[in-house]
Amino acid sequence: MGEPAQDDRVSAELVAVITAVHDGVPLVLTTRDGRRLPSGPLQSGHRSMQAGLRSWVVRQTGYELGYVEQLYTFADRDRGMSPVLEVSYLGLTTVPHVIEGWRNWFEYFPWEDRRDGDAVVTENLAPALERWATADGPQFRERRRLRCAVTFGLDGHPWLPGMALQRYELLYEAALVPEAPGGPGEAGGRPMDRDHRRILATAIGRLRAKIQYRPVVFELLPPAFTLGRLQGTVEAIAGQHVHKQNFRRLVEQQELVEETGEVDHSTGGRPARLFRFRREVTDERDVAGTKLPVPRPN
Repeated sequence: MGEPAQDDRVSAELVAVITAVHDGVPLVLTTRDGRRLPSGPLQSGHRSMQAGLRSWVVRQTGYELGYVEQLYTFADRDRGMSPVLEVSYLGLTTVPHVIEGWRNWFEYFPWEDRRDGDAVVTENLAPALERWATADGPQFRERRRLRCAVTFGLDGHPWLPGMALQRYELLYEAALVPEAPGGPGEAGGRPMDRDHRRILATAIGRLRAKIQYRPVVFELLPPAFTLGRLQGTVEAIAGQHVHKQNFRRLVEQQELVEETGEVDHSTGGRPARLFRFRREVTDERDVAGTKLPVPRPN
């Protein structure tokens, strides 16, 4: 008799990356003391994957999802885990105040926040990446150095905000994050279970890219907001500052917002005008979104 057939079925796990911005801080909703994203297996009672995702999020966090889009499907078998098909989703929302479960993005990826400079990369990561690039002989050295420079904006290359996943993957390959087997994990950042930090990096890269061509940033704002809050939200997502006058001129040229006729008195100075997003923009063919300035090489 032959060998019994091996059960090679792969289970499906639904994973939610739910993002908000509060007081200039980009947040993600987590479980297990910040070590996991809301998630759970696809079950026969779920009428769809998105319905299953919403059910798990409510069960684990009590949070009702609003805007959701499918992010990516992971099916890797080579990270020391049992085979699981992870179907991830990105959700955008607003939060009036931060409660348990919401965590700062940059706790997990400190190198992605460049609003106060690039010291995390130049003083910490660059030397560690150089050691990795030169560890296995000259045949790997130049290619690895170039990859590090392009990915992390070194040696005159521009920092590209949308490459959050590529940066995390390079640090994983170099064994510089705690999740990577056999390495010192000296890059820092809060670790997560399974590959949830990798999924979060994917969401950050997707959102940073998407706000450049679609006005999804307004899903992270209340119905009425100041232009200062709009700019601060974009900067929090991008992890970098934008030029105030250029940003406001771009928003005005694209006719993304309109005045409400009211003002905000809580700014501490002269009352700031309140605006709202023109929802009809989403139906206009030529909308370009809230573009971010491309950083210039140093």
